[in-house]
Amino acid sequence: MIKFVAARKVAAPLLLFVLSAFIITFQSCKKKRSEIANILYKKTHNKILKDFTPEGYQVVFKQVFNEEKHKLSHAGVISEWYGNNHYEPVFVLNHLFNGDLSKAHDDYLMHAAEHGLSPEIFHADELAAAIEKPGNMSHVKTIDEAYHDIADLEISAANSLIDYSNALQFGVINPKYIYQRYYMATKRPDNASMSAVFNIADMQGYLEGLQPKAPQYIALQNALKNNYEEKGFTGEECKRIILVNLERLRWRNKPYENKYVTVNIPDYTLSVVDSGKPVLKMKVCVGQGRNVDNKNTLLAYNDTCKVDKPGDHETPLLNSLIYGVEVNPVWNIPRSIANKEIIVEAAKDKFYLENNNIDVYKDDKLVENPEDIDWTNITKENLPYSFKQEPGTSNSLGLIKFIFNNNSSIYLHDTPVKWVFSQKMRAVSHGCIRLGDPKGLAQNLFGESDKFKTISDDMQQDNPDPTTIYLPKKTPVYITYITCWADEDGKLQFRNDVYGLDIVLYDHLQKMLHPGKS
Repeated sequence: MIKFVAARKVAAPLLLFVLSAFIITFQSCKKKRSEIANILYKKTHNKILKDFTPEGYQVVFKQVFNEEKHKLSHAGVISEWYGNNHYEPVFVLNHLFNGDLSKAHDDYLMHAAEHGLSPEIFHADELAAAIEKPGNMSHVKTIDEAYHDIADLEISAANSLIDYSNALQFGVINPKYIYQRYYMATKRPDNASMSAVFNIADMQGYLEGLQPKAPQYIALQNALKNNYEEKGFTGEECKRIILVNLERLRWRNKPYENKYVTVNIPDYTLSVVDSGKPVLKMKVCVGQGRNVDNKNTLLAYNDTCKVDKPGDHETPLLNSLIYGVEVNPVWNIPRSIANKEIIVEAAKDKFYLENNNIDVYKDDKLVENPEDIDWTNITKENLPYSFKQEPGTSNSLGLIKFIFNNNSSIYLHDTPVKWVFSQKMRAVSHGCIRLGDPKGLAQNLFGESDKFKTISDDMQQDNPDPTTIYLPKKTPVYITYITCWADEDGKLQFRNDVYGLDIVLYDHLQKMLHPGKS
């Protein structure tokens, strides 16, 4: 009996504590419910909204979301955020009654053309309609009707702001989805970046912050605004070229390093940029293109150009790290070139291989007398041989090549064919990039060091042997494709679409910007 009474004495305070905690929690939840209801009532003066409860609203929100999710670009992100945040109507509470959402619609979404985009892809009309309903909530007759209008606005605002934010920060199109030879590291929106719209404190500041600040982007924006026209191009063609290059500038694939090497394929140039300024520039030759005659343009192109179908020798778009050079390199001739060129020339002239310093291998063993082979009977289907061109002045790689990891067997290299650099159209290689001043690039990357002296000496040897020399610090390289940009004097430069990549991008943009017309 004594034990029982003692237990009751201990249990009573514990029970009171639990009950107190429950009452406090209940009152806290009730307070939160009443706060939302009071805010909505004060803003609308509709007594119906005094009955607002999170539980009731949540049921209707889910119904509305299920009805609309098929047309949402990122339904998963929206659903997850509201599910994790008690379905709180953040856009209504924080941005509706102060005019933020109306300004977002009127001053930003409806001005998407300033970026070469369309308000349609940001669902501007749907957002305007969704804003209108809660704005006139004084006429709402039932709480379920209010729940529906609030949910509709929340979902519409989230959808529009996420899409607008993604477009300006990452681009409208993922280049990896439209280009077959695109190997550039490119950041895309993730849950964290997209969920930022739910936590906006200053709507105007947030939207202003999305405007790309890069001088190149602003230069193209101004040109678009002023209907810039370049000699040799019509005004409409200039506009379309600017549109595709604005989209390229929105892609998150730009160099972030202090020093890097960049190649612009349509311009046939290589530049070394250090601390934001070009410190070396040279002509280059790039891979042969499908549109070198500029037969197809953004004003007139046939249906076969709409999908990316790169030619065998087009240089891919990629980024990597130059880690060294091979001086007096051996050229391991790709099978594709052997099939189309080497065996054809050997069939015409049995001494072609010897005269061009090309060794023949079978099962990794050197063939001693390749001129004894009847090359007229060798085809790509029955070719048992591989080929290597030994170092020397006739080597197709010249006296030096710059090496970096990639899956396309692409590198920067010298060439014995110097006259080609005097040509305007220099899309002539098998895919690698021939350098107009390879020694100058080596000097820039290695500096006036002992390693560069070794490179310089080895390039002058009479009987050269292959030598690999590593950079003390790897240098980033970016192989890009840009057909319109502002030069150092601020003048816009335009180049022909040698690979047809402008056309592919423009056609995909049109389908996305104007879905009703596709």
